[in-house]
Amino acid sequence: MIRFCPVVSGSSGNSVYIGTDYTHLLIDAGVSGKIIQAGLSVLNVEGAMLDGIFVTHEHSDHIKGVGVLSRRFDLPIYATEGTWNAMENSLGQIARKNKKIIYSGEKLEINDLVISPFDIPHDAAEPVGYSVMAGDIKMTVATDLGHITDSVKNGIADSDILLLEANHDINMLKSGTYPYSLKQRILGEFGHLANENAGRLLSQMTTKRLKHVFLGHLSAENNTPSLAYKAVENILNENGIKVGRDFSMEMASRHSVSRCIEL
Repeated sequence: MIRFCPVVSGSSGNSVYIGTDYTHLLIDAGVSGKIIQAGLSVLNVEGAMLDGIFVTHEHSDHIKGVGVLSRRFDLPIYATEGTWNAMENSLGQIARKNKKIIYSGEKLEINDLVISPFDIPHDAAEPVGYSVMAGDIKMTVATDLGHITDSVKNGIADSDILLLEANHDINMLKSGTYPYSLKQRILGEFGHLANENAGRLLSQMTTKRLKHVFLGHLSAENNTPSLAYKAVENILNENGIKVGRDFSMEMASRHSVSRCIEL
């Protein structure tokens, strides 16, 4: 059995569980270790069962619980060299054997899973998204996308399960309380993906293989689940793609475990 489940997903913290009968991984751990362990327990997964944590980039909403989980369960941490250089001082003491450097475009096998990092455009040191293959099933996590690149498209291509960022509603962001500089950062080429852009990307990447989509990494102040869902659905409809017919789509939960997709 293959399982894919967002443990938490939002601007305040992100973590995704991907597992089989033999292998259990986290992509990011951006909330406390306690919260992540509680989320995993819902899935009947214990921290000691994990085989490693893959980090997308060094921002706190992706690494808050990484260090404590690694120390508590002796877990290897996988990240690019740039990400390691940027986050290492924030993690606390990490055993040398658990510091693993990965490279965009190079595959890594852990038991029955094959993990493929791919470059993403974000204002971090050396950020990546991840595709994970379990047999012929492809699962992809693509968030923190300032704009759409060929690397992102290649990473998402032919996914069976996809977690895609739908971070903000542009009008809410522009009229909201954020400082001008922060608004410009989010809207910029290395910021975050707006709802409509998520819809456009998804409409380009939909194939017969795609079965399940989670929309995630929503801003707490500049988006709502209903706005994000409707904006993406409207663009899909404009392109002849029907949610429920072509694939299922739902919102990843900000503070609790989302539905676990099992294949």
